[in-house]
Amino acid sequence: MFRLRHNLGAKYSPMYFLAALGAGGAAVSFFMYLMFITPHPTTPIPTWESWLVVWAKNDPFMQGMIAVALTAIVLLSLLHVRLLIWNLIEYQRFKRTEAYTRLKSSNAEVQLMAIPLTYAMSINVGFILGALFVPNLWSVVEYLFPLAMLAFLAVGAYALVIFTSFIGRILATGQFDCSKNNSLGQMLAVFAFAMVAVGFSAPAAMSHHHLTSGIGIVLTLAFLSFAAVLGAVYLVLGFRAMLQQGIDREGSVSLWIIIPILTVGGIALYRLTMAMHHNFGAEATAIESLAFFSVILGIQLFFGIVGLAVMNRLGYFATYTSREGEGRSAGSYALICPGIALVVLSFFFLHQGLIAAGLVTKFSLAYFILLAPIVALQLKTVLVMLRLNSKLLGREKVLFNPVTV
Repeated sequence: MFRLRHNLGAKYSPMYFLAALGAGGAAVSFFMYLMFITPHPTTPIPTWESWLVVWAKNDPFMQGMIAVALTAIVLLSLLHVRLLIWNLIEYQRFKRTEAYTRLKSSNAEVQLMAIPLTYAMSINVGFILGALFVPNLWSVVEYLFPLAMLAFLAVGAYALVIFTSFIGRILATGQFDCSKNNSLGQMLAVFAFAMVAVGFSAPAAMSHHHLTSGIGIVLTLAFLSFAAVLGAVYLVLGFRAMLQQGIDREGSVSLWIIIPILTVGGIALYRLTMAMHHNFGAEATAIESLAFFSVILGIQLFFGIVGLAVMNRLGYFATYTSREGEGRSAGSYALICPGIALVVLSFFFLHQGLIAAGLVTKFSLAYFILLAPIVALQLKTVLVMLRLNSKLLGREKVLFNPVTV
């Protein structure tokens, strides 16, 4: 692995937490192969026992896929932890600088929401690693679900503390600078609350105890509601500023933040549907799931196309993501989550939508044709992430000022 630079001081930005977030999200994206391609008939997600059973059948395709997925999950999880620890150390040093004081009195204070957002991803990564590598973990999972919800509740409370401090200052003093809000950077807060919500939705959907499931449903809907209200406000304010004065070039990547927000929000709602179906007798059909994921994917592709057109017009990729580009921005890590989120949502659309509704047969030619662009996007996103790590965090480079929101 590359050597990380240290002691950034005032040159640090909380947006670097998105580097750890992206690595964790990439690990989750490789989990999708085990989730949807390997059978796990007795558990809602793949476990140590389920993939070992598949491995023992000596199917070369399955064994190869499992080996690649598990290796990627382990390596990317280790990278996630490494970058998380690095961020925590650098953030504590950053807090002792005047740059931190300036951040706390500007629109950029919302960048602090990247911290609970990353913590929530860490819990998800830990849960996946436990399921895949701890034997018999699922036999005690009903005891773990309440602990997981307590962890997400702590992260959610931390997110609320950060956000209420920010919004309280803004509303009390009127210090929000609308002229510098010509991007969707403020939607980072929406992403954080939606990520907490999807965390609660897992116990809601997978627990067989009505109380655990019911509490998960309530907390999921609460944080999704926070995200929905904020999203409506910030979407309007952001687009009004962009239409009036044009989008901020460095912040143009924020046009894609809608993609991961819709993925985690959509998965949370889908899990709630499953929870209500399995535990409370509500009806759920495959065609409804197909329609639901089609709407989400359609909106994601729309924002993806618009964002790509804008960033190409501004020369964003040539400046900020290529190795030769002069621009160096911590906000470039916001490119990773949209790619990973689109991959994850596409797995749900393909398997829980098209296949479940009977429109595509699993392992058919059509299936692999549809899977190919998903795999290509995943690999492209991981390569961009590694390139950004080398460009922005490697010791041999000179770090420029972090992005402002």
